[in-house]
Amino acid sequence: VSLTAVKGKLHVIVPYNELSPEALNAVIEEFVTRDGTELTDAQAKVDQVKRHLEKGRVVITFDSETGTCNIVPADSASG
Repeated sequence: VSLTAVKGKLHVIVPYNELSPEALNAVIEEFVTRDGTELTDAQAKVDQVKRHLEKGRVVITFDSETGTCNIVPADSASG
């Protein structure tokens, strides 16, 4: 487990490869549909986010205060 500061708050970085495939899909789907994207249109965005995770461009963070996950650029989560 690693911690990082995101916008002045402490977050846990969640290694995407330690999540079950179902949990990973749920986190990514929730993230890509925040802006109103329909689930029927979301699969391409989900696939894109997965590629970014695999390449280390983005990371999943968990905010224990709000109980929410976010996906942020890896360079902004490096502290």
